[in-house]
Amino acid sequence: MLRRAPHGMQVRHIALMLVVVAFVVVFFCLHLLAEVTRLDDARIKLERAVSKLQQDSIDSSRRHLSFAEEQDSSDGGVGGEDMIVIYNRVPKTGSTSFAGIVYDLCKSNKFHVVHINMTKNAKTLALSDQVRFINNISSWQEKKPAFYHGHLAFIDFSKFGVQKTPIYINLIRDPLDRLVSYYYFLRYGDDFRPYMKRRKAGNKETFDQCVERNGEDCDPENLWLQIPFFCGHAMECWVPGSRWALEQAKQNVLLHYLLVGVTEELGDFIAVLEATLPRFFKDATQMFNNGRKSHLRRTLKKSPPLQGTIDKIHESPIWKMENEFYTFVLEQFHYIKQQTFDVVEGEYLEKGHRYQYEKIRPR
Repeated sequence: MLRRAPHGMQVRHIALMLVVVAFVVVFFCLHLLAEVTRLDDARIKLERAVSKLQQDSIDSSRRHLSFAEEQDSSDGGVGGEDMIVIYNRVPKTGSTSFAGIVYDLCKSNKFHVVHINMTKNAKTLALSDQVRFINNISSWQEKKPAFYHGHLAFIDFSKFGVQKTPIYINLIRDPLDRLVSYYYFLRYGDDFRPYMKRRKAGNKETFDQCVERNGEDCDPENLWLQIPFFCGHAMECWVPGSRWALEQAKQNVLLHYLLVGVTEELGDFIAVLEATLPRFFKDATQMFNNGRKSHLRRTLKKSPPLQGTIDKIHESPIWKMENEFYTFVLEQFHYIKQQTFDVVEGEYLEKGHRYQYEKIRPR
């Protein structure tokens, strides 16, 4: 027959079990607390690691950006201290006004300006002179960065084995307007040097009268100037009406010129240059807009041609080709201007940076 344990022993047994359970619960709680602490430490370490990776990525980006900025300001970068800009200016396109602004900027922006004086108003150089010219401006370190300007046809530096070629810029003008302006300039001069006697001084024949009698000074062949200036030194460039010369001039505009503007939009041309090459053209827009340098040279007397004269000139194949080139340049300039600026309430605002660096490896 089974015998029941005494009541006191049962109480002690229950108490022992409660102690054991309490011990297990406390142990479990301590273990759980330790695990939570460990996980919290791991979370903190992970956050620190992520933060460090993010900072390393930022520092890496900054290093790459800093390197890019150093390239911009070094001899090899755009706007660097070794840079050369060539403005092979076309006669009667507003070049004196533009050059005047450049001369006023050179001291504050710390670059040199050099005028290329062509003997007897020549537009091209002999091959030997081209080599000397290229060697001169490439090695003249004391005058860098430099802005060269003069009535000189385009020279392709890469053809002579030069690794770092200069930056070309230029302006062109409506071809008939340019010819009419030059026609009267030869007779009456301008307000830039009003006392200088010009080659056709005393000849009071109007442009309309000249065209009516098929005169030499108003011959449409005289329109053939802007195309050859951009075409270059090849013989074919200077053959009036050459289709090859026209196509070569277009190619050179696209491949070798940073920017070609138009006289009729000179202020916009200067604004794009300031946004693109601030190393040279910082404050150029303000200087142009204040009026002091907006137009330095005006022909003293000029009569706009009659419609009949215009119609007769427009029949010329040479005018058609020069006008085709002018239209081509104008469209390219408008495209570049549109890509560079937003127009807000009549003001040009640079579109700013539309790119960023990311996924830079290795860190």
